[in-house]
Amino acid sequence: EEPPGPCSLSLSSRESSRSGGSLPLSEGEPSGPRPASSSPGESSGPDVPLWQSAGQSAGEPTDPRAPSRPSQESPEPPPPALPSTRQSPDLHLPPPPLPPKAPRFQAVTAHPVLLRWLVLVLAVGVWEVATRARRSVYFPPPDRIARHVHELWFDGPVRHLFLSPAAVDDILPSLGRMTAGFALAAVAGIVLGVAVGRSRRAYALANPVLQFARAVPPPALVPVFVVVFAFGTPMQIASITFSAVWPVLINTAAGVRNTDPLRLDVAAVLRLNTAERLWFLVLPSALPRIFAGLRLSLSLSLILMVFSELLPGTANGIGFTLTEAQTRSDLLTVWAALVLLGTLGYLLNTGLLAVEKRLIGKERAT
Repeated sequence: EEPPGPCSLSLSSRESSRSGGSLPLSEGEPSGPRPASSSPGESSGPDVPLWQSAGQSAGEPTDPRAPSRPSQESPEPPPPALPSTRQSPDLHLPPPPLPPKAPRFQAVTAHPVLLRWLVLVLAVGVWEVATRARRSVYFPPPDRIARHVHELWFDGPVRHLFLSPAAVDDILPSLGRMTAGFALAAVAGIVLGVAVGRSRRAYALANPVLQFARAVPPPALVPVFVVVFAFGTPMQIASITFSAVWPVLINTAAGVRNTDPLRLDVAAVLRLNTAERLWFLVLPSALPRIFAGLRLSLSLSLILMVFSELLPGTANGIGFTLTEAQTRSDLLTVWAALVLLGTLGYLLNTGLLAVEKRLIGKERAT
């Protein structure tokens, strides 16, 4: 037989590569499977075509129709993790530094009560220095006024709360008239204000009358009350009540009208009756406006109490003391009565404000 030529060898190699077989062995080589190679560079996997292995060794496939195999290169390392903002339970961080301590003068101004008393002390001190430098009989110094107040009304025994007989004759009757007039004005104003504020039509009809009556000066009505009640305590209480009722009435009506409609819808869903809506919904919503009217009414009651006691027919009270001191040209007693009225007004307003904060809280207090 003739030896095979180069063309026949190439054809046979191509056929063997396509069929997945190997080239024909020589006569000296044994037939059968080829033993696994022990060299570290050789692969023990199945035989692959020569062109494919050559392409892989070159780093890229030579046949564009052949599917690309995943790269055998080592994967890239992941990016470094960002530091977490959450604190690990095992990580113990040092506590944050304490804020610097405020200076002493800032600590003093941080308390409004101390600042308020400081302003009062400064005002009294300026008054004392100015009156002593002026030496006027019409403006006595504050220390003389304070001593006269103590001698006139507060030098009594302890069992009488340090009240003298003059205090019982002057202060207590005035406080009784003012309390009666203020109580009647508060009750009438709240009741009428709720009734007017609950109805939009009633508020629209009554608003002009309310504004007109509120604008009338209280001293202008004194002749009317004198004719109706004559001179005496009933006339004084009636004048206080009529003049102090309007702030309470108008503020109560405005507070009732400003009740949240959503709460009214919830009350309708819960099927609350009229009394329950009034007690649990309307009045709590209107309390800030009601107390605003009460504070105005309290100031008016104190003013009208003094004014009603200046009229003829009065035999006691702080206003009567003022009239008697003016008749005698006792300016020290006049200044003592003025200081007493200012102190009473401050204490009464502070007490009412404490009740307001107790009922509706400090945030909603006016």
